[in-house]
Amino acid sequence: WKVACCRSSGPDGPDMTDEHNVPLMASLHALLRSQADRCPDSPALLAPDCQPLDYSRLFKQVEYTGRALAAQGITRTDRVAVVLPNGPDMAAAFLGIASYATCAPLNPSYPRDQFGFYLDDLQAKAIVLPADADTPAREVAGQLGITIIELESSSNRPNGAFTLRGLPADVDAQHDCGVAEDCALVLHTSGTTSRPKQVPLSQRNLLSSAHAVARTLALTGDDRCLNAMPLFHIHGLVGALLSSVHAGASVVCPECYEEESFSRAMGEFSPTWYTAVPTIHQSILALADRNPSLARDHRLRFIRSSSSSLPPAVMGALEKRFRVPVIESYGMTEAAHQMASNPLPPAERKPGSVGLPAGPDMAVMDDDGNLLAPGETGEIVIRGDNVTAGYANNPEANAESFTNGWFRTGDLGHTDDNGYFYITGRSREMINRGGETIAPREIDDALLEHPAVAQAVAFSVPHPSLGEDVAAAVVLQAANDASEEELRMFAFERLAPAKVPSHIITVTTIPKGPTGKIRRIGLHELLKEQLQQTYVGPRTDLERTVVTAIERVLNTGHVGVMDNFFALGGDSIQALSLIHISEPTRLQ
Repeated sequence: WKVACCRSSGPDGPDMTDEHNVPLMASLHALLRSQADRCPDSPALLAPDCQPLDYSRLFKQVEYTGRALAAQGITRTDRVAVVLPNGPDMAAAFLGIASYATCAPLNPSYPRDQFGFYLDDLQAKAIVLPADADTPAREVAGQLGITIIELESSSNRPNGAFTLRGLPADVDAQHDCGVAEDCALVLHTSGTTSRPKQVPLSQRNLLSSAHAVARTLALTGDDRCLNAMPLFHIHGLVGALLSSVHAGASVVCPECYEEESFSRAMGEFSPTWYTAVPTIHQSILALADRNPSLARDHRLRFIRSSSSSLPPAVMGALEKRFRVPVIESYGMTEAAHQMASNPLPPAERKPGSVGLPAGPDMAVMDDDGNLLAPGETGEIVIRGDNVTAGYANNPEANAESFTNGWFRTGDLGHTDDNGYFYITGRSREMINRGGETIAPREIDDALLEHPAVAQAVAFSVPHPSLGEDVAAAVVLQAANDASEEELRMFAFERLAPAKVPSHIITVTTIPKGPTGKIRRIGLHELLKEQLQQTYVGPRTDLERTVVTAIERVLNTGHVGVMDNFFALGGDSIQALSLIHISEPTRLQ
């Protein structure tokens, strides 16, 4: 699993080769050019209702993007923000921009304030938006003086073959592609403070991780990935897209994950694997219950799960239903995604374990920087070519995160005698909501902006499908009042939807530790009684219909009309199922 690299000179810089003599390209440009030469007619990007984009056309698109960036005065060291919906255009734009500059994908659903923070923090020189798109990112970019580049796609072209408005397709400008140590991608990850941290990832970081994923999964040009993850997330960008490109394989890029689109893509494209988070896997199991042919008529050779812990019961159900191995892996943004993975058969897969090191070196470390033996619990640490060199402009975070050359992941765990890693807890106060890493302090600060709130603390609560959900406790100002619904709507105006607490309770005091610090860890146990809603049964035919539908979707009983669907264990995917079940009633 450990990659021992040697270097030889190549046209785009030194190439790296592992002990099996599998080439690891030094730059994205070199990789894409190599695949265009090796398999020019093989499909690279696929999407419903679109012509496939082969590797020859993909490389031409990347070259065009490089010339277009150069025509705007953008160089290898400049940052280009990207706010595009999921799909082949986003995939091709990322590959093109990251080959010639630093790509900074942002979640298109961010509210205006968050676009303001991220674009200002990134110091982006340009932003790529869909032509004529009505997005708050456009207004924010204009106010910050950021160059707006509009992307136009056409149904007459293969998917991913776009043009950039105002620039002719044959634009000719000097353009230098990035090299191994250049920053290709920057993503934000939250810390234990309210200010998200910038994670710069070099071309070497990305390619090392993509190589590790492709090698772990034994990907070849015959493989086809169905990507269920967003392309502003490291899982989708590296775990699905770049790993496939590294192998000369193809990747299906739907606009978003929905049960109907997933089922359609399974039938239309016959993927050999798909990758997703546990909540999506649970949705797919429910979909297979309603549509047995989904699990019966497929060409999958494995299923991959990452970004959040996969419950062993879900892993077992997937393997039984689809009759293929489920490969759980362990990743994080700072490692350009993959760190560990369970192996393919005939090697052993261990439910509950994140597997063997599959990219960087991995170890378990105590608080004093000593590496621990198997069975001893400490913090999981990593080092290697896919690990970021450090957070941007954040020496304090870097001092805390690196010890003796090892990066501290913040996860507690241990290894067994065979080298398999097990995560047993989190050493930081982060909330992992279905693979979305959330800093509770950011939620505190948003709630404290409300004039009625004197104190606020966000914390994690257990959730049956997401792993963790977000709750918050507030102390109100004297003689002030604010309902839970009012506070949640206030939070929705300031936070991304995934960060808004499902429960906000009012308390007279927030529990603190002996030093006066808020006891965020374990707060859900201390406030368990307050988090429980008083039961109010259904009183009308409509309420009984809705309650029955919720009980069916969540496989539970005793649902009250005042209960919070998400706090009961629901998630956004199950909400879609609820809408589907309720459709006849709504039409009546």
